[in-house]
Amino acid sequence: MENDTQYLDRTVALVPGLRAGLRGFSSPYMSIALVAVVISVVIVSVFVVALQKGKTDDSHSGVFAYVKFVYANFLKPHDPDEGGQGGQQHALESFYRTQAAVYDATRKRLLHGREDTLGLLAAQLKYRLEKNNQKDEKLVWVDIGGGTGYNIEAMSAFLPVDTSFSHIYVVDLSPSLCEVARKRFERLGWTNVTVVCQDARKFRLPTDAQPAPTDDGSEPQHGLADLVTMSYSLSMIPDYYSVVDSMTTLLKPSGIIGACDFYVQSIVDVSARNYTGGAFNRHVNWLGRVFWRAFFDADRVGLEAARRDYLEYRFGTVISASERNYLLGGIPYYIFIGCQKDITTNHSSHEAIARLDASFTESPYLSPANHRKEMDKAVEQSIPEIRSKAYESAIVNLSANLPLPAAFYQNHHYRIYYNDLLPKHTQFNDEYIYAFNWEDPRVDHQLLNISKDDVILAITSAGDNILDYLQKSPQRIHAVDLNPSQNHLLELKVACFCALSYRDAWMIFGEGKHPQFRKLLITRLSPHLSSQAFQYWLQNSTVFTSASGKGLYETGGSRHAIKMVRYLFKIFGLSGVTEKLCQAQTLQEQRTIWPRIRRILLSRPLHWAVVGTEWFAWKAAGVPPPQRNMIIDDFLKRKGLSGGMKKSSDVSGQAIWEYIVHTLDPVVKETLISNDNYFYYLTLQGRFSRSCHPIYLTPKAHVKLSTPGAFDSLRIHTDGLDEVIARITPRTLTIAVVMDSMDWFNPEEDAAAKQARALNRALKADGRVLLRSAGIEPWYVKDFEQNGFSVRRVGARFPGLCIDRVNMYASTWLCTKTKELEDLKPDTSSSVLVTGRPHSGRSNSVDHLDINN
Repeated sequence: MENDTQYLDRTVALVPGLRAGLRGFSSPYMSIALVAVVISVVIVSVFVVALQKGKTDDSHSGVFAYVKFVYANFLKPHDPDEGGQGGQQHALESFYRTQAAVYDATRKRLLHGREDTLGLLAAQLKYRLEKNNQKDEKLVWVDIGGGTGYNIEAMSAFLPVDTSFSHIYVVDLSPSLCEVARKRFERLGWTNVTVVCQDARKFRLPTDAQPAPTDDGSEPQHGLADLVTMSYSLSMIPDYYSVVDSMTTLLKPSGIIGACDFYVQSIVDVSARNYTGGAFNRHVNWLGRVFWRAFFDADRVGLEAARRDYLEYRFGTVISASERNYLLGGIPYYIFIGCQKDITTNHSSHEAIARLDASFTESPYLSPANHRKEMDKAVEQSIPEIRSKAYESAIVNLSANLPLPAAFYQNHHYRIYYNDLLPKHTQFNDEYIYAFNWEDPRVDHQLLNISKDDVILAITSAGDNILDYLQKSPQRIHAVDLNPSQNHLLELKVACFCALSYRDAWMIFGEGKHPQFRKLLITRLSPHLSSQAFQYWLQNSTVFTSASGKGLYETGGSRHAIKMVRYLFKIFGLSGVTEKLCQAQTLQEQRTIWPRIRRILLSRPLHWAVVGTEWFAWKAAGVPPPQRNMIIDDFLKRKGLSGGMKKSSDVSGQAIWEYIVHTLDPVVKETLISNDNYFYYLTLQGRFSRSCHPIYLTPKAHVKLSTPGAFDSLRIHTDGLDEVIARITPRTLTIAVVMDSMDWFNPEEDAAAKQARALNRALKADGRVLLRSAGIEPWYVKDFEQNGFSVRRVGARFPGLCIDRVNMYASTWLCTKTKELEDLKPDTSSSVLVTGRPHSGRSNSVDHLDINN
C-alpha cells in the first residue's frame, strides 16, 4: 500500500504543471482535449497500480481515496449557490463534502509542517509551564479551521491531550468535516474536546473556560485560551482580517499562537520589516508566485502575501520558518509561532525594553523615577546616552504600533536584534567559516585570570572559547561576530546545555552527528533559540543527521583544507598511520610516527601546487590576503630579502610552507594529540574523543552550564566589532579578546588605530586586550602604544618553539590600558612608520609560555 501511495503522489504532482499549461491555451477545444488527457492519465495510473497489487481497498484509504482526492480537487466543479445565501459555508461544503471521509488519508503528504508546528507549540508550552512552576496547570486550546480534528490527535505525540488540556475547541464551518471530527473523538474517548461548527469570526469561548477577571464587579468576560492554532485554514478564509483580529481577543496575554499554511512572497515585500523573525529561505521567485497562486486559486485557496503579513503584524514573532514541500513540486509553506505583541505583563513595554538595553550596552538601568534626574546629569556632563540598535528599533516599532523585533519575544535574550538582510551579513552566504575554535583557551586563562567581576568582549568564532570563559562565571560576556551563522552555532550550543542531556549534547558536539537532531531541534531546543537560529538549523539539520561524511566538523568554510588532508592520507595509504598517531600514548611514540605523515603533508610539491597558493590560503584555510602578507613579510625579514619580492609566487609559496612547518613540527614534538591536543585530534579524526575534547564538553561543565541562569550573563551581538564597542558604555569592559581579527586590516588604512581608540574608550583602567597574530611583530601594535596602552608580547613562536597547543599564530600580545585618551599628549619620541611597519627599535618584553607547566 505504501508503494501505491508513493506512485500516486508522483502522478498527482504532475497535475499542477498540466493545469498551468491548460491556462495557456485560449482555444476551448484544446482545453477540453487537455482535460481529457489529464483525466485519462490519472484514471489509467490508478487502475495500473490497482492491478499490480491485485487487491482492493476500502473507500477511505489507498488508491480509491486518491481517486476521490483527484476528482474533488482537480475535476469536480464547484456547486452553484443558487439562492446566494450559502456564502462561505456553501463554498466549503462544495469542496469538502465529496472528500471529507478521505481528507486525512490524502493530506498527509500535501500538508507538510503540521506535526512540526505542533511539536514547536508543545515545546513552548512545556518550557513556559516549567519556568513558571505550573506543570500541573491544565490549558485551554482553540483550533480554528480544525476540520477533521487531525491536529488534536497529532498533538498526542507531544503532549497527553486528555490530561494536558482542560478543554479543546475545534472550530470549523464545514459540517462534513465537523462530523468526521466528532467521530474521531468518540473513537478516542476524549471528553474534553468540543467540535463547534461555526464561523470563526463569531466564535467566543464560554465564560466558564478560564474567565478573565474583572476589577469593577461587572459580568466576567469571555474565557481566554492558552493556545490558538490554525493549520492550513487561514488561506481558506476570505475575510481573514476579522478572523486574525478575533484571535487576539481569544488569546491570553501569556498565550501562544501557532499557524501553518501555504504562502508565496517576495523578499522585497519584507525587506523593510524588522519584526518578522528573519527572512531566511522566505523568497519565492516570480514564476513560482504566479504559478502557485493560480493553481490554488482554482480551489479557492488564497496565497496572497497579505495573509501571512497580517498575522505577523497582529502578533509578536517567537518563531518563523519558511519551508518547501518538494515531494509535491516544491510548494512553499510557512510555520509561525507567535504571542501577543504587547509585552505588558507586569510592567510597561518601555521599561522592559530599557532593562534589556541596559544589559546590551553595559549601562546602569534607570528606573522611571530616577530617569529624568540621571538624564539632566548626563547633559551637564555632555555625555550622550548610549543606546543599542535593539532599543532604537524597538522604539521605532512602538511608535508605529508595530510588533517589536522578534528578539524581544524570545524566551531568552542572549541574541540581540540585527537586520539579517544587510549586505555585511549576507556576504557570508549563510555559512559559518569555523566549526570549531582555533585558539587555545588554556593560554587565555593563564594570561587573563578571569574572575566573577570581569566584563568580557570576545569574538564568537565557533563559540567554544565563549563557553570556556563561562566556566569562570564572569559578570558579563559580549560575544561578537559579523557572520550570523557563527552566532547561530553558538546559540545552538547554548540551547543544547539548556535542554539536552549530556549524552545528546556529546553526540551533537563531541561526535558531530545525531540521527535524531531534527526531532530534538523541534521538541527540545526550539524554546531556547532565536527565530533566525532556529530557521538556520532547521534548514541545515542534515549536517547532523546525514549518514555520509563526518558531520559538523566537516562543514563550514574552512572544511576544504581539513577534507583535503584526509583525502591525501587516504590516497597515500596513511589512514592507518594517522589513527596510530591519534592513539599514541607518549610523545616519543608520537614523534616516531610523525615522519611518515610529514613526508606527504609537508612535501614541497604539494605546497607549491596547492597550499602555497593565494586561493587555497583564503578559500580553504580562511587566511585573508593581509594576514598572508604578514607571513611573507616575516619570511623576507628572516632571509634578509627585499620587500619587492613579496609578489613572487616562489617566495610566497616558500613562506607559507615554512610557516606550516614551524606550526606542525613543534606541535608533534611538544603536545600529545591523543589525550591533550583536541585541535589536531579533531582535524585528523573528524570528531572528539572521550579523552580528548574541549573543557565545555566535560560532564562537569555540562552540570554547571545546565544550571538555570547559567547563560544570563551572555549577550550575542551580530555586528562589526567597532560597531559593538561604540555602543558599550565607556570604562565598563575589563577584557577584550580580539583573536587575530586585526591581522585582517589593511596597513595603508587607519582602521587599526580607530579600533585601538575605541577599545581604550570602552575599557576600564588596567583593562586588557588579548590578541594573536600571524606576524612576529604585527604592524598595528604601534597603534595601541599611541592610544593609551602598554603592550607586551607574551608568546612568540620562533622556529622550533611551541607557543600553545594550536601553534598556528606567530605571536600573542597583551595590551593593558594605562591612560585615558583625553589624557594623551603628542609624543614626538613615539615610534614612526617605516614602509608601513613599526620602527625596529621598539622594544618588547617577551615571555614564552610553556603549555606543559
